[in-house]
Amino acid sequence: MSVLQQPAGQLIRSRPRAPEQRHVCIVTETYPPEVNGVALTLARLAEGLRLQGYAVSVVRPRQPGFDRCGADNDPEGILVRGMPLPGYQGLRFGLPAGGLLRRRWKRHRPMVVYIATEGPLGWSALRAARRLGIPAFSGFHTNFHTYAEYYHAGWLHWLIIGYLRAFHNRTAGTIVACSDLRDQLQAAGVKNVSILGRGVDSGLFHPGRRCSELRRQWGAADLDQVAIYVGRLAPEKNLGLAFRAYRAMRRENDTVKFVVVGDGPQRVTLQREHADVIFCGLQTGKELARHYASADVFLFPSETETFGNVTLEAIASGLVVVAYDYAAAHVHIVHGESGLLIPCGEPRTFIDTAARIAREPQAVFHIRSQARDYAPALDWQRVFERFAVLLLGSARREHALSGDVVANSSETTLDHYFHRLEPD
Repeated sequence: MSVLQQPAGQLIRSRPRAPEQRHVCIVTETYPPEVNGVALTLARLAEGLRLQGYAVSVVRPRQPGFDRCGADNDPEGILVRGMPLPGYQGLRFGLPAGGLLRRRWKRHRPMVVYIATEGPLGWSALRAARRLGIPAFSGFHTNFHTYAEYYHAGWLHWLIIGYLRAFHNRTAGTIVACSDLRDQLQAAGVKNVSILGRGVDSGLFHPGRRCSELRRQWGAADLDQVAIYVGRLAPEKNLGLAFRAYRAMRRENDTVKFVVVGDGPQRVTLQREHADVIFCGLQTGKELARHYASADVFLFPSETETFGNVTLEAIASGLVVVAYDYAAAHVHIVHGESGLLIPCGEPRTFIDTAARIAREPQAVFHIRSQARDYAPALDWQRVFERFAVLLLGSARREHALSGDVVANSSETTLDHYFHRLEPD
């Protein structure tokens, strides 16, 4: 979940094209109308570049049921073949499209390419950019190596790390959301890592959207406590801990309610196992903001985030955030003042903290106020400006230093493999 409100089509058509030398191309497996933190962050970043006068094209897989016939001719939206992502209904990964990208980029040459995802599409885009001498930067938006443990494939961890290191080190630099992620990648051998923060729309996500009628639908009186989780319902989100924390809250105060917003592969099972929990499905825009503001406590047990945009949305909504001390929570929460931080790997502390909130609700009123007071500082504009500086400033240096040398780099085994998957 994240802060974007405009439909993706409006984003693509919202600004006149800039001169060719100010053209940035973003390559991604996921983009609105898909609803997830990566997709909506990328759409925000694309719009931020457009607001600064850059032309932005987006390369992504076709989305069945959304992309209209003839959309392939849109100069700002390059659509490629895709396949469903196993275990993630509604998400797709892109197939290699190096030939198509080389043809399009020869006609509309970007100054820089930003590759946000590391799959076959991303690798073929990197290969195409290197052949054409276009600087390519990468983003690290998803902890695929840690996901493997949650899908009974922990033995793949080091293979995935090796692939990611090879991918990112072939780019001019890698952009991440926070310092702890930078440190992890550098420890794994990834070079040239830069930090780009995240923002939140503190006008949209605001305590003023609290809705008594919605709380009544949840069976909560005005003074009752409501805990909420927002995000994908998937194994890597560690949701079992959120439900255990909720049960501990109920033992302290049997009026506490738990609301779950989002969808994913675990939803059916979780609904069956927790009949007293309120599952609201996917929510976006003002409805999502209304759900946040109508709750009191945000339980976020995930240990696999690259950042966690939902943490900022909860802060802006004036909730008491209970989260592990890393990623967005580590960067933006002061423990005991604007939220409650749990040492990583201590589920018992997470549960006990949630129970204490239920037992002493008055003790955390000041946290809600402090969290909201901090939110206006999380402005997207500064993120947009830094993104442009990271991409365009570094791209100019790459052009000056390397010329066309990168176009003559030798191909790796992975280059050959993905090239064989491309259509003729």
